[in-house]
Amino acid sequence: MKNVFLLSALICFSSAIGQTKIPTVESQIKTALYACPEMYKEGAKVLGYNQDGKLITIREGNNGMVCLADDPNKERISVSCYSDKLEAYMARGREFIAEGKTEVEKRELRKKEIDSEALLMPKEPAAVYVVNARQEDHDFETGELKNSRIRYVLYRPYMTAEETGLPTQPGLPGMPWLMDANTHRSHIMITPPAENKSN
Repeated sequence: MKNVFLLSALICFSSAIGQTKIPTVESQIKTALYACPEMYKEGAKVLGYNQDGKLITIREGNNGMVCLADDPNKERISVSCYSDKLEAYMARGREFIAEGKTEVEKRELRKKEIDSEALLMPKEPAAVYVVNARQEDHDFETGELKNSRIRYVLYRPYMTAEETGLPTQPGLPGMPWLMDANTHRSHIMITPPAENKSN
């Protein structure tokens, strides 16, 4: 009898682990828009998750900005907004992840597609805004975030240090630098210094 009870408990526990709670559409939109510049918030398109955990469009947009809600299967909160000129690049990455590709495979496949122009990238740097926060600083019901951090990224393939005048390693806090220089995924990173909350 004890073994039957133990087996039942394990099944219930496994079922609970396998089910991920999904915030409401309103909550997802609010959290996602923390990464959006003020002038784009009203008309930004938002991608979020339905109650089955599938990524879908939860709000249509009209201003060229796409925002991605937090993935409920990941521990920390991470939301982003980006120019729709990068949507093909971002969507392709999500497709490769869904297919079970490793990070190395994903990079190699996107490189081949970018180099062959099967995957079109912007001719000028296109912006990505990323906001991160701890899980405990996120209000599941309202979508509000506390103590979040933002970073800014500008993507354009094959940017070089010589072309941009940027270092290829991080320098002083907040200083822009060029990551993955002269590759298909080169991007300018700008991470503002953390606020001093000691006062």
